[in-house]
Amino acid sequence: MVIELSLLRQIANVAAEQTLPRFRTMSLIDNKFSTGFDPVTEADREAEKAIRKLINTRLPDHGILGEEFGGENLDHSHVWVIDPIDGTRAFISGIPVWGTLAGLTIEGDAVAGLMSQPFTKELFMSDGEASWYEGPGGNRRLATRKTKELADATLFTTTPAMFKDNKRNAYDRVEQHVRLARYGTDCYAYAMLAAGFVDLVIETGLHPYDIVALVPIIEKAGGVVSTWDGGPAEKAGDIVAAATPELHAKALELLNH
Repeated sequence: MVIELSLLRQIANVAAEQTLPRFRTMSLIDNKFSTGFDPVTEADREAEKAIRKLINTRLPDHGILGEEFGGENLDHSHVWVIDPIDGTRAFISGIPVWGTLAGLTIEGDAVAGLMSQPFTKELFMSDGEASWYEGPGGNRRLATRKTKELADATLFTTTPAMFKDNKRNAYDRVEQHVRLARYGTDCYAYAMLAAGFVDLVIETGLHPYDIVALVPIIEKAGGVVSTWDGGPAEKAGDIVAAATPELHAKALELLNH
């Protein structure tokens, strides 16, 4: 199924109308957890409301699963999975590596999606047939690098601290084999993988709204993304994304050693 790029742009625009005016301002920050810190802002909530309103108006027969307001019509075949600000910690820190995520699933399979970074004026999209970049430097089709060896790979994760016990050991095995490891970019790392600048992204503890929108962007750019056991990434949890099937297989082997 092909989704019109104009619809994906419209979703990005209505979200940006809510996020950009609140970025790098002293807005209210709430904590979702009674113990620990999981921030949510007015920008998260208002952006999700705007996306939901647009989808409900344009596509009333589609369901929606959002980080801030949960699910509606989840028994429908077509369901949008939304994270209005993926990387809220980066957002409240004034660092522009957060993004708005919206992905369409059909019978549970991710078929189209977008990652919008409005501060840098960048949009990464998949319409179901190909993946596209629109932003500074011109518009182009996205394609992953052809990296096949771990020794040549650039690896990203949000933070190694997210991995606990045996998962930390598994992650460290991969990091020890790559050329370069960097941290801290949330969804932006996956977009850079699709754009050909990053080769591996490994994370754990993800929710569907953290990854579903990124799956078609990566896959239609030539990459591979799955759970650590090789299952569908739409199930979330432990995720590994790679620029090539060969690199993905080698990362999986070390993660499951």
